[in-house]
Amino acid sequence: MQIRLWDNNLKVRLMGEGLYNMLFWMYFPFITVYFSEALGSGMAGLLMTVPPIFSMFGSLLGGALTDRLGRRPVMLMGASLQTLMFVMFAVSPSPWMDYAAFIGIGIGGAIYRPASSAMVADLVPAQSLREVFATFTTANNIGAVLGPALGAIFFFHYRQELLWTCAGVLLVYFIAIYFMVHETLPNSAKGTTIKMTEVLKEQWKGYGIIFRDKVFLVYILAGICALIPIMQLDLYLPVFVINHVPTQALFTWNGSPLMLSSKEVFGWLVGFNGLLFVLFVLPVTKWFGKWRERNVFILSSLLSGFGTFFVGLNTNIWYLFFITIIFTFGEMVRSPVTQSFISRYAPDHARGQYMGADSLQYTIGKFLAPLMVFLSGWVPPMGVFSIILAFALISILLYVLLFRMYEEQPALE
Repeated sequence: MQIRLWDNNLKVRLMGEGLYNMLFWMYFPFITVYFSEALGSGMAGLLMTVPPIFSMFGSLLGGALTDRLGRRPVMLMGASLQTLMFVMFAVSPSPWMDYAAFIGIGIGGAIYRPASSAMVADLVPAQSLREVFATFTTANNIGAVLGPALGAIFFFHYRQELLWTCAGVLLVYFIAIYFMVHETLPNSAKGTTIKMTEVLKEQWKGYGIIFRDKVFLVYILAGICALIPIMQLDLYLPVFVINHVPTQALFTWNGSPLMLSSKEVFGWLVGFNGLLFVLFVLPVTKWFGKWRERNVFILSSLLSGFGTFFVGLNTNIWYLFFITIIFTFGEMVRSPVTQSFISRYAPDHARGQYMGADSLQYTIGKFLAPLMVFLSGWVPPMGVFSIILAFALISILLYVLLFRMYEEQPALE
């Protein structure tokens, strides 16, 4: 589905979210470092376990309101909260207020995302969902390539200016949503206007129904196990690379080697990971467009699990670049299929709720994935990598079970 054929809603969102994600990657990778310097590494480690909890409730609330109030009002709510929190971060006099603003930014994003995903599902034919979601992923990852390099300068030397820029971009995006984006809530999902307390009671009851959906529960469990290897790029892999990969030459030019320290090696690997996403997520989505979702999920778990495991076998930088290709493709093939599967599986009247509940696999994954860093204090690297691989293999078994159950319930399709 070519971009020129997209609904105007999607074009506005692609530009707004793409620009915001560039700014996001200019500050997010350095937040933990900032709080470690301001409050101590132990306190920072403890504090960083809290935001996923707020994000989980924000996603559930956003999903509930998306099906009751509509997609557009919830997107406006999320964007406005993020804007205010960036202003608070920019004028904050203390690290603790910075931390509160950081949590607020996360809550705003969590409220926004279910409505954003539901709007795509409302507007795009089922056969084009993977391609459209892949286009949004590409725009996001352009920011992931360029953002960290720029953020290393701007976040530490021009932090207030960067935060004010984030607030300004989000304010402009809020205005664009208000004037240029139209509502897409299906008529079947519209209901009478009732009090917010009644809405929340009704939606929590709705989530109870969702979590009694055995197919959906297996899908969440499979996703948690599959995401643990994928999330290690930001967790155990930097610990391993910095502690076990020696300083070495990337290449030699006219007899002069370009030497990279272990930290620089990791930076190059992260940048290479983002570059692969930008260059290949759309072609890969097309290559696997006719594959069954079950087989794509299994391939993703195999590539990310074994790719991460193979990191521990050699410390040569060119070997690590090659292995980065393997586990990056594991993440790459998964992302559009995950979004298209849940968009197709969720009933129209509860699509926002399912989108919100779907984020639980990421929230719970963020709780469990850091355990690999904790275990590395007692378990040797290959032991940690073996545990990571075991989670990937468990996810494959769960995906096989998931689609067996799903195919036995044709009424859900």
